Amino acid sequence: MQQDQRVQQAASQYVKMTETPIPKLVISLAIPTVLSMLITSLYNMVDTAFVGTLGNSASGAVGVIFGYMAILQAFAFMFGQGSGSLISRNLGRHDVERSSVIASTGFFLAMGCGGVIGIFSFLFMDPLVVLLGSSPTIAPYAKEYLLYILMAAPFMTSSIVLNNVLRYEGKAVLGMVGLVTGAVLNIFLDAVCIFLLDMGIGGAGFATAISQTVSFCILLSMFVRKRTQCALSIRLFRWDWSLILDIVSTGSPSFLRQGLNSGSTVLLNSIVRGYGDAAVAAMSIVNRICMFIFSVTVGIGQGYQPVSGFNYGAGKYSRVRQGFRFTFKVSQALLSTAAIVIFFIAQPLVGWLRNDPMVVEIGVRALRLQCAALFFMPFCVVTEMQLQSTGQRLMSALLAAIRNGLFFIPALVILHHFRGLAGVQEAQPLSYVLSFFVAVGFSAHFFRNLPKTDEPE
Repeated sequence: MQQDQRVQQAASQYVKMTETPIPKLVISLAIPTVLSMLITSLYNMVDTAFVGTLGNSASGAVGVIFGYMAILQAFAFMFGQGSGSLISRNLGRHDVERSSVIASTGFFLAMGCGGVIGIFSFLFMDPLVVLLGSSPTIAPYAKEYLLYILMAAPFMTSSIVLNNVLRYEGKAVLGMVGLVTGAVLNIFLDAVCIFLLDMGIGGAGFATAISQTVSFCILLSMFVRKRTQCALSIRLFRWDWSLILDIVSTGSPSFLRQGLNSGSTVLLNSIVRGYGDAAVAAMSIVNRICMFIFSVTVGIGQGYQPVSGFNYGAGKYSRVRQGFRFTFKVSQALLSTAAIVIFFIAQPLVGWLRNDPMVVEIGVRALRLQCAALFFMPFCVVTEMQLQSTGQRLMSALLAAIRNGLFFIPALVILHHFRGLAGVQEAQPLSYVLSFFVAVGFSAHFFRNLPKTDEPE
């Protein structure tokens, strides 16, 4: 009975993903994803504002631990995006059983990986926070925050896999419920723990750990209550190296993207700490704001990924082309509007997050430069997600590496050497612009080789 229910659900979802008009389908899947990311990014900004009341060192600690959380996310997105991309293409071929095996394997690998990383991080916490870019004054705050993050590490990594499986199935609304609930709870607990219970920055870490665990439970319940096409069970886990390699290699662009983002953040913090805690706090705040703006494009692109993977697997290549064009146009319009608005309100916005003259001065220039460069990013993001969702592993991995580190890291080192702090502020915008030209070449290559006609049913 349960198997029949999943088969019927899969058949209905196939019709939806391959016959619904592209604009309606992409928007319906993108809206919950965008809302999830916006609310999560808003939580990050509110968290930064709350912690900012504790001083520049505490604000700097948030930026330092953000780099560590990007490491966790690198592994989580590798398993989540790798599993999701394979699942969407298998569902496009009507293979529900294989999709369940992939989902279960990716989920348990991510949970185990999060646990192992958490244990080793706890054992080497002192050198870790220094390696992440903490100054002597920031390190105590970073350790206090990090302790709670380590406790929730397995839930944080596996939650990302659950959300990606739901999204690639075309059920982004279910994923939104878990993510938004966790983010809203996090904001509430932040206020209670920091101000009411006077837990300091440890309260922010505790709030994050609790909310991430609650989010995990909600996402897992979607599978337990059989609201998904994929089943999730330890019995379906396969210690099959060919399958694991398939998941890891397909998810490698996400690993590179998040891993290089983490490495870039660590390098940035290490360089900036030479200019004082105010500079570390300023760049941390700018990263949070840009993440909030950027989440619009990422959310729309992630809404397109299941459409791309599903229809690519089903051989409906005309819908893949149409979906790419539509997604890029919407992303460009929304991100450009957001970047213009943030550019003009940069000073009061940075001041709201940390009302310190030095932080505001450093942060405003960096934020405005990044807003100007964000006009080049929608095409890069949509191209990268297009390549990953259709299994173009090498090009997707290269574009992810270029956008998140291979251009930024050399630019950061060189510009800092010649221009000091001004060069640090200019490095990220320059890397955005250079990445755009690479994305144009990769996109042209993909569509030139995509079959011109659809495959028969």
